[in-house]
Amino acid sequence: MSSEELKSSILPDDIEDDDDDSNEWITTFADLSMLLLVFFILLYSMSEVDAKKFDMTFQSVTKAITGKLDKIATSKSAREEAGEILNQVVTRREIIKAQKKVFEDVKYLQTTKGVEGIMSANFEDGNIIINLPSDVLFNLGEVTLSPQGMQAVASLRDFFVKHADQYINIKGYTDDIQPSAGSRLKDNWEISSLRAVNVLRYLMKLGIKPNRLTATGLGEMDPLVPNNSPRNRQRNRRVVFVLDKILTGP
Repeated sequence: MSSEELKSSILPDDIEDDDDDSNEWITTFADLSMLLLVFFILLYSMSEVDAKKFDMTFQSVTKAITGKLDKIATSKSAREEAGEILNQVVTRREIIKAQKKVFEDVKYLQTTKGVEGIMSANFEDGNIIINLPSDVLFNLGEVTLSPQGMQAVASLRDFFVKHADQYINIKGYTDDIQPSAGSRLKDNWEISSLRAVNVLRYLMKLGIKPNRLTATGLGEMDPLVPNNSPRNRQRNRRVVFVLDKILTGP
């Protein structure tokens, strides 16, 4: 075989290999572009921006990247991961939006007779937190709801019935003073747990479905303020209702 024939027989393969090597960066670029898109949407989920402007920008970015993705072989795992993250971001965004509407009803609930002036509430990362002082619900050192406490819990019933899409986690808290040596209650963990459970049982008695309810005793954990005065200890003795939206299937 002559030198010219040898050259013609191997040159096309060499050129093809060089082209393949030079295009390896495209796959990495595609993965990076997809992750940047996800990051962009994630930033949106944590901010308040003009929805119309965002939709226009998002569509432009998606169109530009999609045109590239049609021509390159982005790894399947990267696409699946990006899609999962996008779904989670969109779902979380919708949950927070829905919970904010529920929180508007909580503000009205604060004017209800039985909890007016004593109930506080706040909104944290999609969760609605309702706070009732333990001194309103229980006599000092007791774990059984007082008549005033029953009235206060009953004041929440209609709200819980109306918003049946909410899980209700009842959390009991105490101050840092342990029960006296002669008390039938062992420690603050027991006090806070029994108080939370008794509130749960009373809500069940009022018609709230048990599969929406959980009870947790946290004792003196997570104080609102330092336990360094009678006033602060009173604030730390509380029962908290944490409302979390129940996710339904597609």
